[in-house]
Amino acid sequence: MSSPRQPLSPYMPLLLSLALVAGLFLGRNMGGGHGGPLAVFQLRQPAAADKLGQVLDLIDRQYVDSVEKEALVDEMLQEMLQRLDPHSYYISAAELQAATEPLEGSFDGIGVEFSIQRDTVVVVAPVEGGPSAQRGIRAGDRILRADTVPLAGVGITNDRVMKLLRGPKGSQVNVLIGRRDRQPMEVVITRGAIPINSVAASLLRPDGTGYIKLSRFAKNTHAEFLAAADALRAQGMKRLVLDLRGNGGGYLNAAVDLADEFLPNGRVIVYTQGRHSPRRDMLATARGAYEDLPLSVLIDEGSASASEIIAGALQDNDRALVVGRRSFGKGLVQEHVDLPDHSAVRLTTARYYTASGRSIQKPYGKGVDYESDYAHRTAHGELYSADSIRIDSSQVFRTLNGRVVYGGGGIMPDVFVAADTAEGSQFLTELFFSGTLNQYAFDLADRDRQRLLAYGSPAVFKARYSISAQALEGLRQEARSQGIMERPGELDRSKRQIMNRLKAGVARHLWGDNGFYEVMLDADAAFLRASEGLSGSDVAGRK
Repeated sequence: MSSPRQPLSPYMPLLLSLALVAGLFLGRNMGGGHGGPLAVFQLRQPAAADKLGQVLDLIDRQYVDSVEKEALVDEMLQEMLQRLDPHSYYISAAELQAATEPLEGSFDGIGVEFSIQRDTVVVVAPVEGGPSAQRGIRAGDRILRADTVPLAGVGITNDRVMKLLRGPKGSQVNVLIGRRDRQPMEVVITRGAIPINSVAASLLRPDGTGYIKLSRFAKNTHAEFLAAADALRAQGMKRLVLDLRGNGGGYLNAAVDLADEFLPNGRVIVYTQGRHSPRRDMLATARGAYEDLPLSVLIDEGSASASEIIAGALQDNDRALVVGRRSFGKGLVQEHVDLPDHSAVRLTTARYYTASGRSIQKPYGKGVDYESDYAHRTAHGELYSADSIRIDSSQVFRTLNGRVVYGGGGIMPDVFVAADTAEGSQFLTELFFSGTLNQYAFDLADRDRQRLLAYGSPAVFKARYSISAQALEGLRQEARSQGIMERPGELDRSKRQIMNRLKAGVARHLWGDNGFYEVMLDADAAFLRASEGLSGSDVAGRK
C-alpha cells in the first residue's frame, strides 16, 4: 500500500513555480557585464521560508521591470493558503477593517441606512438614537452633498457614499438635505458610533408566533436576540420561528451563547477537533431563558458556519423543528492571526462537529468543484425536490431521542421546503435583479409617504393597503422604459408574486425590514410550514 501524501503536497505547484523563477535569475554575468555566458550560483540548501525570501529579494533587485513587491507577496500568501482548504485565507491590511467591521458590531458614521435611487442618495431610515436622527434626518430625505462633494446626479456609488459619510467619532460632516416640498437645508452632523445590527426583523404574528431573522453572528448578536425575544414575549409570544436563511455565520461564541438559551444544562452544543487541536466540547449552561419555548429554525443553502452550529445543535438535541433546505456545509474552524504589518491570516485549525458527531463541513479538495457546489445542487434538482437530495447513507447518526440524521456536509432539515418556482418567470426575475421593482416600490412609498405612514404600523398597512391595477400598470410601463418586456402570459403567471413583493417593498421603505417581512411572511412557504409544525407542540416544536 502506498503511503499517504505528506501535508506539504498542496504547496508543490507554488514551490515549483518559485523554483523556476529562481532558476531563471540565480545567475551572474561571467563576461564582465558584456553578454558572456551565465553560471549558476552555489547556494546553501535553504529552509522553505528562506527560499521564498531569497527569491523575492532576487526579483526585487534584478527583475527586468519594476514590481510591486508587497502586492506580489499578498498574492503568493493568498494562493498558498487557498491551496490548503477553501476557508483559509490571507487578508491584507487594507482589507482587514472592512472584513472585520460587520462582526465587530459597530462603526463610526452619521447613522443612516440609505439606498441610491435614480442617482440620488435617499435615506431609508435613520438609526434610532444615532447622530442623524438627533439632527432630525428622516426617511425619504435626500443627501445631496457631503461637505463640498456633490452626491446627486454624478454616478455616485455605495462605496463612495460610505467613504464620505463615515469617519472618526467626533468628527463632523456638513450635509445638504433635500426634502419634498421644501428648500434644501444644510445640516452639520457629528459622527458617532453606529451599531451594525444582527436582528434584521422581529415581529409577532396574530396567532402568537414570534419571528426573528438574524443576518449575522457578531459580538452583539446574543444581546440583540435577547432584547428582541424578550420584547416579543412581553407582547404574548407563544412560539418562535428563528430565521437563519442566508445567514453566512460569524463568531462561534455568538452561536454558542444563542444555542445556550434554548438547551438545558450540560447538553453538547458543538465540539471542535483537529490534528493539533484536541476535542473541545461547548456545553449548555443553566442560564437558558427560552428552554421551554416551542421553536423552529429556518435554513437554506445560504445558511453557513455559525448558522449550521445552531441548527445542528437544536436538531441533534431534538429541541427544534428544522425547516427548509440543506445548509451550505461550512464547518471549518479558523484561527485569526494578526501579522506585524496589520494584515492577518485566518488559518483552519479544526472542524466543527454536532452533538451526534456529524462533521458540518462538506467535501473539498482534489476532484471537488467546491465553488460550483450551489450550481451543482441546482442542476441536480436538490432545491426543488426532496427526492433529488444526495444523502450519504454511510454517514448515519442519531439524535438524543434516537432519530436518524445524516452527515456528509451541511445540516439536512427535518422538513424540506422547495424553492418556490411555481409563479416565477423571466419577467419577475428581470424586475427583481434589475432593481426596477425596488425602484418603483420606492416611488410608490415616496409619492404618498405621509398618508401611508398614517396606517401606524406594518400590520395595519398589510391589512388595509393593496396594489391597485393602476400601480401594476405603472410598474409595467416603468419596466418597458428600462427595456424589460414581459412575454405572453408572464405577468398573469407572476402577478401575485409581483404584487406581494411590490407591497413588501413599499412597506420596507416606510418601516424598514420589519415592514418587509410583515408582508412577505404571508406567502413564505417555509415560514408557514414551520408555524404549522409548531402548532400544539410543547417544547421542541416536534409532533
